[in-house]
Amino acid sequence: MQPGHVKMLEVFGSDLTVVNAARVSFAKESANISARDEGLIKYLATHNHISPFFHPQIRFRLKMPIFIAREWYRHTVGFSRNEVSRRYVNDAPECWVPSPEDIRERDTNKKQGSKDTAIKEAEEIHGVLKGTTRILEEVYEKLLVAGVAPEIARVILPQSMYTEFIETGSLYGYARLCKLRQDPQAQKEIRLYADAVSEALSAAFPYSWAALMSHVSEPIHAQS
Repeated sequence: MQPGHVKMLEVFGSDLTVVNAARVSFAKESANISARDEGLIKYLATHNHISPFFHPQIRFRLKMPIFIAREWYRHTVGFSRNEVSRRYVNDAPECWVPSPEDIRERDTNKKQGSKDTAIKEAEEIHGVLKGTTRILEEVYEKLLVAGVAPEIARVILPQSMYTEFIETGSLYGYARLCKLRQDPQAQKEIRLYADAVSEALSAAFPYSWAALMSHVSEPIHAQS
């Protein structure tokens, strides 16, 4: 999916933050993570005591095609986002063109989604997509040269154009997002971003993330 990326910018809190948010109910506090604290984290996740998992906050800088970002943005609870605006920015756009192997067949047995196999004409379609994308990028540049305002010129740009945004969310919010977007029914391209976020959070919150991924409620499959 290059040149897309997932970059962790800041982390507020740790597994200990979750533990102490729970222990404050009894006016208790842990200085270091112990085996007992690990057990507490598992208990919280298993029994759906989710409020302690909202205290850790994580800030990412993400770059992804617009059609993926619009699905990503459907997750609203516990998230704040600020995105690059094409009203103010007129740099040359970057667009994602699927490789031939990613030009997958439609699965007629599903209302949404695709098969794992590419269509027979994948190489030819890849060339068409690449050429059409280049034409749209050239038209955008011609509009700007002609003096058209960026806020109008941008209407020609495709959903495959990369957008970039800074996102801050709670640990539990990301657990819900990843649980849904890593589901096999989710589109492959968004799964790759969810995988990258999950890997980063697993490193930053090893006990909490493992507990949440094991016990957070199974989501309804993605729709669109």
